[in-house]
Amino acid sequence: MYTNVTILITIVIKFDITFVGDTRDIMDGDQAYEKIKETALSGRYIHHSHLIPILKKLSPAWKVEEIGFSVKGLPIEKITVGRGPTKILMWSQMHGNESTTTKAVFDLIKALSSGYSNARDLLESLTIVIIPMLNPDGAMAYTRLNANDIDLNRDAQDRTQPESRVLRSVFDEFSPDFCFNLHDQRTIYSAGSVPRPATLSFLSPAADSNRTVTENRLKGMNLIATINNELQLLIPGQIGRYDDAFNANCVGDAFQMLGTPTILIEAGHFQGDYEREKTRKYVFKSLWKALECVAFDPLDFDHEKAYIAIPENKKYFFDILVLNAHHLIKKIDTGDALGILYKELLQGDAIHFSPFVDRTGTLDGYFGHLTYDCAKPEDVILLKNHDRIAKLINFS
Repeated sequence: MYTNVTILITIVIKFDITFVGDTRDIMDGDQAYEKIKETALSGRYIHHSHLIPILKKLSPAWKVEEIGFSVKGLPIEKITVGRGPTKILMWSQMHGNESTTTKAVFDLIKALSSGYSNARDLLESLTIVIIPMLNPDGAMAYTRLNANDIDLNRDAQDRTQPESRVLRSVFDEFSPDFCFNLHDQRTIYSAGSVPRPATLSFLSPAADSNRTVTENRLKGMNLIATINNELQLLIPGQIGRYDDAFNANCVGDAFQMLGTPTILIEAGHFQGDYEREKTRKYVFKSLWKALECVAFDPLDFDHEKAYIAIPENKKYFFDILVLNAHHLIKKIDTGDALGILYKELLQGDAIHFSPFVDRTGTLDGYFGHLTYDCAKPEDVILLKNHDRIAKLINFS
């Protein structure tokens, strides 16, 4: 039987905003996005120290408050802007190693500050509260869990952790009309059963075990369906719908139970984009479209069918798929493939990607972000010249 071997890969409140310029005429283009992208944040490893200089530069219109502390005593901040009657609460990096939406949140802040598109109207219509990093200890260690090894997204009811209590206290005090629960998802997800990565996935969580489509859940579905329509023009076929199994201990389900429309946004993989710099752009565009919908659209229509039509996420991707590996490895069966995934490891101040063989077998129906077929001589040459994979596979 094949033995897994791991080898390291490095890949490597006064409301007075002064708007700088107006990108309304090119709001959907890359040029407009590059103008508002927060360049102080990049890559996968984003921790609290990266946020401090950005928070200090915000104008007085952005009210920054320290609202609590992590297990290890790191501050947790919230940012408030806008003076509109409709209230939106969003939080990022509840899981410390899920940093893409944090980058997108600061892109959003910069866009709202700089007059991007219809920022003025949005800030007149909305009051927005953002918790940019709920789990700073996990972010520093680049782990999903907090410093007590607790998944904060399974602590909504008992609230055993200080970070969970901080989020709930903001929710109770602010009483939002909508919540945006922001996360990253792994590279394994496809948008349905087709060879397209789920670059973004969405969920309007259930409020009960029967997954009832309540009025508030339908609002979330309508919002997601509208965002999906926009994204399909940009990344067609790369939007997924997250599994809606009910769990009262998950924060989104818990807030939905309390009657607040809550949507989950999961940042996933875009082709070749392991640093998730392209994905962050689509998260930003999703957030912007969501703000526009909430601000200007009553969301009182019925888009349940359009929401359900978004293909459900499937775990059909490997980072590297090696087909017909028996041509190079004698210890596996004829026709077997290798499904290789990357493990994300923090080393110094960077995230390194260490490959390991996750599965062997026929792997019919699976896809690779990179695929090599050992029945093709040209692919065999590529594999043998790929030092990292050659060492991992240990050709025999």
